[in-house]
Amino acid sequence: MTGRIILPPHFSGARIGLLGGSFDPPHAAHRMASLFAMKRLGLDRVWWLVTPGNPLKDVSGLAAIDERMQAAQAMARHPRIDISNIESQIGTRFTAQTIAYLKRRCPQVRFVWLMGADNLAQFHRWQKWQSIANALPIAVIDRPEASFRALAAPAAQALQRHRIFEAEAKALPGRRPPAWTFLHGMKSPLSSTQIRQAAAEKR
Repeated sequence: MTGRIILPPHFSGARIGLLGGSFDPPHAAHRMASLFAMKRLGLDRVWWLVTPGNPLKDVSGLAAIDERMQAAQAMARHPRIDISNIESQIGTRFTAQTIAYLKRRCPQVRFVWLMGADNLAQFHRWQKWQSIANALPIAVIDRPEASFRALAAPAAQALQRHRIFEAEAKALPGRRPPAWTFLHGMKSPLSSTQIRQAAAEKR
C-alpha cells in the first residue's frame, strides 16, 4: 500500500452500499440495482468498487482498470453513485480485506454489502465469506433464474437464521451483523458476461 488512499465522499453515520465487481463492462443493471438498493434500504450513497480482477474468474481478457473506471462513471451518471478503485489502491482482490480496510478507515459509516442473487449462489466460495457476513449487513438483489439456486446454496442456508424480513429492509444498515435480506422486484437479466459474449460473437 503506497501513497494516500482516496475514498469517495462519506460522513459519520452515512448509510453506504458497496457494490463490488469487475464492471467489464458496466451496464444498466448495475445502475438499476444501485438505485433500487438506495430506495429500499434508505442509503445515502452507493460505491461501485471496481476490482482489479475477480479471484474466481479468468482475468486474462479483462479490460484495463482505468478503462473500466471511466466506463463505470459514464454508466452511473448519478450524484450519489461513486466509482472507486480502492482495491487497486490498497493492493487486494479479496472482498474480506477490502471491507476490513473500509471499516477501519470509516468506523462511523454504516456500510451494507450489495450483491446479486447469482453471487449469493457462490458466496460460500469467496475467501473468508463468514468474516464478510460477520463484518457488515448484506442485501441480496433478486436476479432472474438465480433466486432459487441462491437461497438453496450453502451460504444462504448457513445464514438463514440471520435473515430479516424484506419489509424491514430500511433497518438493515443499522443492524448488527450478521444480518441480511433478500430484495425482490429488480428483474433485469443483464450481465457483464453476457454482454462480453455477445460482443465477441459480433467480431
